[in-house]
Amino acid sequence: MGLIIAANWKMHKSASEAETFCRELRRREKELQGVEVLVCPPFTALAAAAEVLAGSSIKLGAQNMFWEDKGAFTGEISPLMLKDFGVSHVIIGHSERRHILGEDDAAIRRKLEAALRHGLTPLLCIGEKEEERDQGETGAVLERQLRAALEGFEPGAFKELVVAYEPVWAIGTGRAASPADADNAAVLVRRLVEQLWGSEAASAVRVQYGGSVNAGNIGGFAALPSIDGALVGGASLEVDSFISLILAAREAAGC
Repeated sequence: MGLIIAANWKMHKSASEAETFCRELRRREKELQGVEVLVCPPFTALAAAAEVLAGSSIKLGAQNMFWEDKGAFTGEISPLMLKDFGVSHVIIGHSERRHILGEDDAAIRRKLEAALRHGLTPLLCIGEKEEERDQGETGAVLERQLRAALEGFEPGAFKELVVAYEPVWAIGTGRAASPADADNAAVLVRRLVEQLWGSEAASAVRVQYGGSVNAGNIGGFAALPSIDGALVGGASLEVDSFISLILAAREAAGC
């Protein structure tokens, strides 16, 4: 399936900063061969990033979207607006959306339905909070999030599906999960997808790890057959650190 490494800049970078980053990343594009690279700027920088990345192998993603195509939804961004910029992927259900901004499983499901309608590849984020982990509830939490998001879709509904395991307690804390944690989550994801959609779909889904991932620890995750890449936060904000992470992942995965 190949590695997919996505940069999630969150609420960082102006349009001009995004343009500078993408120009440098594109200049070094040959270094990235063998890895699917995705950049997810804030909405205000999508146009600048899209212009620079047009015609390259580097793909453009969005950090979020609303589930309606248009309407009286102040402050929201529709799938059609994203596609107008050439966006191909969208992050759905990031823990910061769930736990800071109050998105529930029902909202995340509606966003997945919108992604399906418009041919956008979702990066579906799942992950447990620290207290849930301490109480031994990680598996139950991940299964609940996955079932709420995926149950009822027909097999093959999504041409591609990426699931990002991002334990909430690891995001932005400097405390990455262990490779064993990530492996257990990936096994759970594929087991559930197989239950819902069959073995072919389970083999096709890609699972990323995210949460304080960097060039120094990505190798432990990318070396696992169950892990297909990373959703990268802080380490994606500088071109050098992002490329270093990509190269380390590629080497560990043997791509």
